[in-house]
Formats: sequence, structure tokens, C-alpha cells
Amino acid sequence: MKKLLVLIALCTTSFVLSQTKTVHVKYISETITLDGNLNENSWNEVEPATDFWNYFPNDSLQAKQQPEIKMLFDDANLYVGIKVNAPGNDFIVPSLRRDFRAGGSDNITLLFDTFNDGTNAFIFGTNPEGVQREMLLSGGGKELRGFTMAWDTKWKSETVIHDNHYIVEWIIPLSAFKYREGETKWRFNSYHFDTQDNENNTWVNIPQNQFIFNLAFMGDMIFEKPLGQSKSPISIIPYINGLVAKDYETDESSSDFKYGGDAKMTINNSLNLDLTINPDFSQVEVDQQVTNLTRFEVSLPERRQFFIENSDLFNDFGNSRDSNPFFSRRIGIANDLDDNNIENDIIAGVRLSGKVNNDLRIGLLSMQTAEDKANEIATTNNALITAQYKLFKRSNISFMFINKQATKDYDFLADEDSYNRVFGIDYRLASADNTWNGKYYVHKSFSPNVKSKDISAGASTEYNSRNYNVRLSGVYIGDNFRSDLGFIRRTDIVKVNPKFQRNFWPKKGQIQKHNLSVTPVFIWKPDLDFENSDYAIISRWEASLKNTSSLNFEMFNRYTRLYDEFEPTGADDAISLPIGNYYYSTIGASYRSDRRKLFSYSVNPSFGSFFNGDIFSLNASINYRIQPHFSTSIQLNYNNINLPAPYSDAKLWLIGPRVDVTFNKNLFWATFVQYNNQRDNFSVNTRLQWRFAPLSDLFIVYNDNYFTDTVFAPRVRSLNLKLTYWLNI
Repeated sequence: MKKLLVLIALCTTSFVLSQTKTVHVKYISETITLDGNLNENSWNEVEPATDFWNYFPNDSLQAKQQPEIKMLFDDANLYVGIKVNAPGNDFIVPSLRRDFRAGGSDNITLLFDTFNDGTNAFIFGTNPEGVQREMLLSGGGKELRGFTMAWDTKWKSETVIHDNHYIVEWIIPLSAFKYREGETKWRFNSYHFDTQDNENNTWVNIPQNQFIFNLAFMGDMIFEKPLGQSKSPISIIPYINGLVAKDYETDESSSDFKYGGDAKMTINNSLNLDLTINPDFSQVEVDQQVTNLTRFEVSLPERRQFFIENSDLFNDFGNSRDSNPFFSRRIGIANDLDDNNIENDIIAGVRLSGKVNNDLRIGLLSMQTAEDKANEIATTNNALITAQYKLFKRSNISFMFINKQATKDYDFLADEDSYNRVFGIDYRLASADNTWNGKYYVHKSFSPNVKSKDISAGASTEYNSRNYNVRLSGVYIGDNFRSDLGFIRRTDIVKVNPKFQRNFWPKKGQIQKHNLSVTPVFIWKPDLDFENSDYAIISRWEASLKNTSSLNFEMFNRYTRLYDEFEPTGADDAISLPIGNYYYSTIGASYRSDRRKLFSYSVNPSFGSFFNGDIFSLNASINYRIQPHFSTSIQLNYNNINLPAPYSDAKLWLIGPRVDVTFNKNLFWATFVQYNNQRDNFSVNTRLQWRFAPLSDLFIVYNDNYFTDTVFAPRVRSLNLKLTYWLNI
């Protein structure tokens, strides 16, 4: 009898968990006036999506303040009306800039899985001031890097603040989504950040061991009638750009005038066709520099709009840290004769991406870059073809073929650089409830005169439950594996990096959750009889507090075998560390304060040994805002390296003050200053942006760089004026 009762209880629990929440979307012919009042009759004829659950500080109670979400649609638009209840109107709105981050602020965000695949979603959100954000989410929402915040689309919103709630009203063109004609259901969820009650809430209950945006946990939005084919506009986005600059090293002045543009269109509701001619990315925000104390290149994120939509179809192959065969930032960048990175003009490009049907996604990209004979850079075609097929509930298998090939013969072009190709297969595992995740791949490169050791392969399986997170992971990269359009940290390695983490959920006290984890990383060199070249054993304790602050302590125990001399400080005339074996360890801690406060900060000190010497490091940030118009921050990175004679000591500073002024929702001014003594550079980047029409901007961008080593002197200055206009026809 006891076993029978247990079985009945388990079946009942399974049944409850398997039930899907639904919200109905009513078809209307009534005209909706966008005013944030929801006073049309149609709003009163639909039942809202409500009964939100806590996600933070716990995941077992209903939310104190219950949002109410209503949705309507016609042949052209999706209409969303939301009442967001609150204990008062003391809302946190850090900025009026579009595409704000949700953490530490009041907002409501909706996720739409239009192909019901649990893998990709369109995300729209607003805060109490009506500031919009839209983004794409890929990879099932299992990691933060799945967000693509640079994606833009045209939609409208209005917000009205009342004493104990605010009303949100949206009009989103159906053409902003990609979906299958005739569809009657999308998967849907919403999360709501309430800073006054210190709660994060979700419509569908999500366990705290998963991210709040995980696409495994969604309900259904049911359309009253099948969706038709949306009348997607063709978007033409021309630009003009004027530049004046001076190089103080060569005492040369220059000026330039460019024009070009992009075109975007939708094919059969679900495929995007993007075209670009003579693109210019001068308005893109400058990269945040990093202090690099390693022997390897640093990967920085893609920010250029052309590469954004469906970027996971192209960029998510292989291992993102060690062997990513396609890294779009390679296109438009080349090396000059001194091996410095310089801009390589893109002549034109075409990109087709999206769903063919509910199970099949495809991606095609081709871009032609210009020749630069003075720097011995060939004109090159950069092409990628991908296909992704859905398997089971949320898993998929993908194929890709990459081809980088010079399209003209040059005397300076070596045979081995005439082409490079990569073919690969990736399988991504994602269980229905996201308890199991995995990635398994095999890639082979093709280059002139290379016949062996040109394989990259990897496998990773992760188990994620409430109390345990366990990963088994490894990668192999052959010595001759090569992807000229990829990010390959190093070759000739076998690497294993398992992880074991135990989570704890205190019922009392100020700690909301904490965990202990151990991550050993071992690397061997196959061509040297599998000699152990590196290892790192990472031990970490992390805690999240109920006031949204966080604290952690960590210890790194490392071993490095140097096969070449290495100088980590970058100091002039410094003596490199010799070939040999090095054992070293560091201990560190970090604390991040409550981001809801007007003043917040984070600090991360560490100290210990470094190769054959010692190191003290300090990373810190200070943030202050006068909401919603002004915010400022300072990023600090300091490394004090002490090596025994005759090797060099170094005090490396990277300081980055940032000021952001949002005069209103259409006029923004941002200034970013960076001082980096490792690069001997002080830079100022200031950017004024006027959004004079939806997604149409005037940018004025000033860049100034100075030498800092011996004398503070100008290096390079430039002034850009760029005008873009988004025209739908």
C-alpha cells in the first residue's frame, strides 16, 4: 500500500507539472489607440495571463504583485496590454536609453517562442517610463551569452504610471516576428522585476537552478484564428559618413566620405534576407579593453547589426572558448605588414537565415572584402553555409561549411593562404526540462598541403538539478587544424574540464542560495607523447544574498609548461620568462553590492604566486546614477606583478570611466575614457546619438588617443559624422 501511495503521488506530481498554462489572444477588427489606457472594448473581452510565481528570492510562492497581461491581434499587429501592480510608484529606472538591462530595475519582459521549439525566442520589454528593449534569445536560454541585444526592430509602446501600478500598451507588427503561416499557438512566458518588494517573478514557474529566461519553461498563447502571412516590409537603410582624422605619429591628416547601406526583407514569414553594400560600422560602441596576462588572444563580442539576427546559426559551432570555427569579427579585420590589426573594407555581403519549417533552420553568408596591396592583403570571399535540424523535444543537429578564399592571384600571397575550408557536424542536447544539456561536435579543416592532424572534436554533458550541477567535458584540437574565420586559442591539445557543484538553499538568514564547486582543467600535448602542458584546479564558493548582492571566494592552483619564452608584462626591453615548468596559486574574493541603490559597486581582489614571482590584482567598479537621465561608472583593473631578477616587475593599470546622459528617449550622449599603460594608450570615445525617427539616427563620434609612456602626447584623432535612415517600403 505504501508503494502504491508513493506511485500515485509521483503520478499526480508529474501530471501537475506537465499541465501547461495558456493565455488566449483574441482576433479584433476594432482600432486600438496607443495611449497606455486600455479603454477599448476589446481589452475587456479577454482574460489576462496572471498568477505569476516567485523566482527570487524563492520559487515556491505566488508573486506579491500580480501583473495582468492581455493580448489581441489583427492581420497586421500583435497588441499587448499589461497592468503591472506595485506597492507604490518609487520605481527604479536607471536610464532612458533603449535596450536597458533588466537587473536592478523595474520592468516587464515578454518572451515569444514563435516556432514552439524551445530553442529561440523574440523578447520585448519596457520599464515604467516606457523605455523599450528588444532582443533575440538562442540556445534555449541555458546561458547568458544566448542574448543578442544588438537586434533592432520597429514597434510602438506607451506607458502610464499610476499610484500603485503602471499600464503598458504595445503595438508590435507581426512582421517583427518570424513564424509559420497558419500557426495557432506560440509558446510564451514573461518575467517581471519588482524592486520595491524585491521580487523577480515569472508567469510559468521556473526553478531557481535554471535561468529566469530559460525556454524549457513556457506556457502557450492560443490565437483565436490561424495567423496569416504577414505583409513584411522591405527595409532600406542607407547611410552617409564623413570622417576627418590626424595621425600624429606620421603627421598625416586624412578625410573620407563613405556611403552605402543595408537592405532587409522577409521571405515566407520565416527567412531573413540581409544585403549590405560598402558597410560602415563607425557608430558601433568602442570595445572595452582588457588587461591580457596570458599567451593567447582575447575574444571580444560582435556588435555590428548586419551579423546579429540568427547569429547562433553561424557562431555557435564548436567550443566557444577553445575552438570556435566561425567568429564574425574576423570579417573586416586583417593584419598589416607589421602584424597589427587594421580595418579591411567590406565591399558587399549577403546573408540568408531563418526557418524553412518548424524543424529546419538554414543560414547562408557571403561577404567580399577589398584588397589592400600596400599591406599585402588579398581580396577575399568569406562564405558560410549552415543547416540546423530539430531532434526530439529541444535538441538539434547542425552542419556547417566555411570557405575563405582569395579571389585573385597575387605575387605576395603564399600558397597556404590561398584558401581555408572547414566542414563540421554539431549535436546539441537539451532535455525537455533542461536537466540535461550537452554539446558534441567534429570539425575538419582543409588547407593547401595539409593531410593530417586537421580535426577538432569535443564533447560536453551537463546535469543540472536543484542541488547538483555536474559536467563532463573535453576537447581535442589537432596541430594542423585551422579556421581563418574562427577563434582558435591554440592547437595540438587534449583538454578535459569536468565540474562538480553542490547547491544549498538556506531557509533562514540573509543568504538566499550558495554553492561549492570544483573545476579541474587539464591539458595534454598529443604531439609530445601527451605531455601534460597545463592544469588549473579551480575551487569556488559563491553566495547570493536576499538584498540582491553577491559574494564569492575562489582559489586557483595552476601548472604551466612554457614551450616558448613568454613575457607577461609587455614592458619594453623586458627579459622573457624561460622555457620550463611553473607552479603557482592565487586566492581571490569578490563582492557585488545591491544594484537597486543609486550608488553601487563591486570589488574583486586576489593575490598569490604568478609563474616564478608574485601578483596582486584588483578589479573594481563604482556606479552612480541620477535616474533616469544620468549615470556614471568607473572600471578599474590593477595588476602588480613582481618577478625575480632579471625579469621585469610591472604595475599595470586599466582605468575606464564612463558617463552616460539620456536627455530623453531619443537623444543620448555617452563618453568612455580608457587608460591602459600596458598598451601605452589613453583614449577618449564620445558619441552623441539623435534618434530622429524610429531606428534612424544621427551619430557624431569623436575618438582621441594619446601616448602615455614617456610623454603625454597625441597619437590619433578622428571625428565621424554618420547619418542612417530606416525606410520601410
